[in-house]
Amino acid sequence: MKLLDPRAARRRFVAAMFLFWLPVGLYVPSQVLLLTERVGLTAVAGLFAVYSVTVSAMELPTGGLSDVIGRRAVLAASGLLNLSGLALMALGTTLWVLAVAMFLMGTGRALSSGPAEAWYVDTVQAHSGPGAELRSGLARGNTASSAALAVGTLTGGALPFLLGLGTDLGTRLADATGGLVLPLSVPGLLGTAVCVAYVAYVLTALPEPPRPAATLRGVLRGVPATMLDGLRLGVAEPLVGRVLLTAATVGASFAALELLTPGRAATLTGAPESGAVLFAALACAGFVCAAIGSQCAPLAARLTGSSERAILASLGVGTTGLLLLGLTAAWDGPVPLALAATGYGLVYLGHGAAGPNQNDLLHRRVESTVRATALSVKSLALQLTGALAGLLVGSLPIGPLPWLVGAAALLLGALLWTRPARPAPTSAPAAGTPLPATEPLPRP
Repeated sequence: MKLLDPRAARRRFVAAMFLFWLPVGLYVPSQVLLLTERVGLTAVAGLFAVYSVTVSAMELPTGGLSDVIGRRAVLAASGLLNLSGLALMALGTTLWVLAVAMFLMGTGRALSSGPAEAWYVDTVQAHSGPGAELRSGLARGNTASSAALAVGTLTGGALPFLLGLGTDLGTRLADATGGLVLPLSVPGLLGTAVCVAYVAYVLTALPEPPRPAATLRGVLRGVPATMLDGLRLGVAEPLVGRVLLTAATVGASFAALELLTPGRAATLTGAPESGAVLFAALACAGFVCAAIGSQCAPLAARLTGSSERAILASLGVGTTGLLLLGLTAAWDGPVPLALAATGYGLVYLGHGAAGPNQNDLLHRRVESTVRATALSVKSLALQLTGALAGLLVGSLPIGPLPWLVGAAALLLGALLWTRPARPAPTSAPAAGTPLPATEPLPRP
């Protein structure tokens, strides 16, 4: 197999990330409204619980599966599961069908957590060696994800509105399909078409070295062993442990942001419907800020002198944003609204800039055999902590305090990076020895 050069690998990684996240952006604006039309609001909470439990339960096994049988096969399976789940969600009318849809989408999300990034790092290091520059490619991958979410959110939010604007097209569509296809179903169906393109792209554009033929027995033995190796990394390697703890604090901060912002938007506009429009606009702006932050991640590392200090500064920016949201939570008027919007953007900007620098450090400390597993452990830490923090934030009285809890959590994550990583070894590492935390950085 001919090795891709780093530039070609980066382009393909960016395209794969964009195609994966575009369907998510398409269905998010209409998902809750569509499910509420089908089964009611109380059941919707149960459906989201199915999704969350599935993702959490499948994170480690699916990460280990990618390290055992290969990246491309797992990514293709992820796309097929998402396609099936989206189709069922868009067309399903009964609770059990929608529960199956959420299970399939949760499994697809867990399968996607890490393999594409692991493929990119493996490909670049196979071409240029362990010291290859990774940060710019990781940053562009994050930028592509955020851009896809922004484009998808705008498109998915506008489609149902346009279908019902001054016409009876939506009504005729529902009548012609016996109520299966509503205007709110269209973004999800469009997402299935993107999933088809994603699977085709993954299978044709992401080559990887051939692996030994995997037997069922070998997979059943290899996946648990790989999972244990990934979990041990957080204990045996202090820098990896810091990345995982930081992911947990990021999860807590996002729980506060995502739980409190819709209600705050409705309060500011005076009605849930107009609040939903404001929230959609804010979400799109947040994704744009995250894309800008990801694109600036290499610059942040150069300006601060290392990935560690870039993470510290970036999470400090995010903490400042949450503090602004907390301090303006009890105020009304244009000035508090402007400050709150600025704070919202700063949170996403900071997270966007911190992510590629965290993953750059992570990939230099783990070997290819557990790379996707390590990313899954990181994702699991973020999700589980976010779920617990959401319960805490939701139990607090409305006002500044819930926002300040999120800010405190993110501040703890930033403070983890005040201590630099151990110095890189002066000689070439032996096989199996962890790689240095950072590469020499050029002067800005």
